[in-house]
Amino acid sequence: MLFNSLDFIGFLIIVIPLYFILPHKLRWVLLLLASYFFYMSWNYSYIVLILFTTSINYFMGILMGRSKTKKARKTYLIIGLVCSLGVLFGFKYLNFVIEIVNGALRIVRSNYSFENLNILLPVGISFFTLQTLSYTIDVYRGKKKVEKHFGIFALYVSFFPQLVAGPIERSEHLLPQFFEKHSFDPDRFRTGLYSMLAGFFMKMVIADRLAISVNAVYGAPDEFKGLPLVFATLAFAVQIYCDFAGYSLIAIGTAEILGFRLMKNFNSPYLAMSIKDFWDRWHISLTTWLRDYLYIPLGGNRKGVVRQYINIFLVFAISGLWHGASFAFIFWGMLHAVYQIIDRLLRPATDRLRYSPNKGIKYGYLSFSYIITMICVMFAWIFFRAGTLENSVVILKNMFSFSASQFTEASVLSNMDVQDKWVAVIACAYLFISEIFNARKSLISWIEKRPLFLRHAFIVIAILVIIVFGIYGENVVNEFIYFQF
Repeated sequence: MLFNSLDFIGFLIIVIPLYFILPHKLRWVLLLLASYFFYMSWNYSYIVLILFTTSINYFMGILMGRSKTKKARKTYLIIGLVCSLGVLFGFKYLNFVIEIVNGALRIVRSNYSFENLNILLPVGISFFTLQTLSYTIDVYRGKKKVEKHFGIFALYVSFFPQLVAGPIERSEHLLPQFFEKHSFDPDRFRTGLYSMLAGFFMKMVIADRLAISVNAVYGAPDEFKGLPLVFATLAFAVQIYCDFAGYSLIAIGTAEILGFRLMKNFNSPYLAMSIKDFWDRWHISLTTWLRDYLYIPLGGNRKGVVRQYINIFLVFAISGLWHGASFAFIFWGMLHAVYQIIDRLLRPATDRLRYSPNKGIKYGYLSFSYIITMICVMFAWIFFRAGTLENSVVILKNMFSFSASQFTEASVLSNMDVQDKWVAVIACAYLFISEIFNARKSLISWIEKRPLFLRHAFIVIAILVIIVFGIYGENVVNEFIYFQF
């Protein structure tokens, strides 16, 4: 059940009124059943997977709470980690390992090879695995009390707004909210609706339209040279942002209507002035998860500069692997690690420029830093979108081959008619302006301060724009990009 579908709208029309009609003590039951129904709408067998992950971590938490020795607690933690990560490995990485082993066998000229397994990757498995593990690790560390209510814990793992693509929530933030009594609030409903409409606009009007050109070019990289590849890469940078941030806004808005607060997942990442700044703004829930549960436990920056850079490299390589079982994703993560390390090495010099009392030097450096940051980010997206290192090499080779014919409009935005091109350009311009506005002041807060008539007019106009200019239909594949992770 996609967020950008009539099925989901119908689902919400049923769930939201029922949630506020039911007594408080029964609402968790409704949300849990709705969440399981939502997840099973992709494949009913997925319910076994999420129940297994939920049960293992719930009981390991209970046993850790009853344990009187650190050794016993550590044993239960390891069991929880092995079971949860084992499931993730089996579904997401086993075939990748088989391919590596087969490649090694070919190198030594062995005639033997292993068959790939016909495994369907369950949607959202990477997200709810990390969310569940954060609870288990926090219980082990003593940061979180054991949750004894199995139903509430199961709801924490499977809460439908953020189940399949985040934000990846923390137990100390989300779990207590399931015990709160929420009353219907028209203001909260309206602000939640604003977030949802912004998400639908980013996904259906911008991301899905740009996907037409991106898929055409990246789907056949041998057939394009020069500018089409450059523009397709720029288009993908906007597409993946609008696709993923759009999902996050729909999730945040849906949860807000029900009375729940989810963490902010994006903060205008393409306004970042450095690579570090970019990662402080991009997929914030994953970045902070990796910081708190991987980078800091590895030693962070507490064990010397060399160890710090090794930790950065490991964390970003794992981040790439988390995104996909491919060397291209790992290379994407490692590339960002190199960016981060270079940024840290140059920081003493760049800080003098960044904070220079001379405004000409300061703003000149900031402009230069912004351009370099965006070039680095866009370059890395090539490996992310190409999917394989082989395709990445082809794209890079063809990208720097130019000819006069490539400057024609048809070659720049492939497979898009004139109307699509104009809608894409205008929508992207609106996005850029709204991002700059949001950097200064929340657009939703600004709208909320307008007269009631204008607020309602904004909702109506936004719905009409999405209906008229959105990309949808039976022959359109418009799943969210991060569903594959």
